[in-house]
Amino acid sequence: MEFREHVHTTGGALKHWFIAQAQDSLAVAAMWLAGLQIIHVPGAPLWALLAFFLHFIPHLGPVLSLLGPAVAAAVSGGFDRMFYVLILYAVVVVVEAFLFQPIFMKRTARVPVWASILTPVVLGFLFSFWGVLVAAPVLAVIYAYRARYKERRT
Repeated sequence: MEFREHVHTTGGALKHWFIAQAQDSLAVAAMWLAGLQIIHVPGAPLWALLAFFLHFIPHLGPVLSLLGPAVAAAVSGGFDRMFYVLILYAVVVVVEAFLFQPIFMKRTARVPVWASILTPVVLGFLFSFWGVLVAAPVLAVIYAYRARYKERRT
């Protein structure tokens, strides 16, 4: 089945959102792995793998992925190394939120970059945690139905 046909269904839109989320999680894990190895944090591959899986949990997952490396860095290298892990976390979060996530959503789920940045903010203000939690999959479904409607009109 061609991509255009498949993405116009709810299931297809959610599938493509999940693919974008998996790619985003993989990019985050790669950044964690590279950064933690540069900082010499013990267990860097384990923390990167955990970051990959935890990244699927909106907002809480990235914070949880910080705890292990921060403790390992503090134990192995003191508070200086832990401070570097905190800086790495800030870089990973910013790069993921403003670069990787919008790019993967646009490429895979056909959601514009502006919408993937603005929608979680608006839904977060309106519905708090639950709005942010469902923002990305709802956005993928909305754009699937929008594309289906445009195709039917032509």
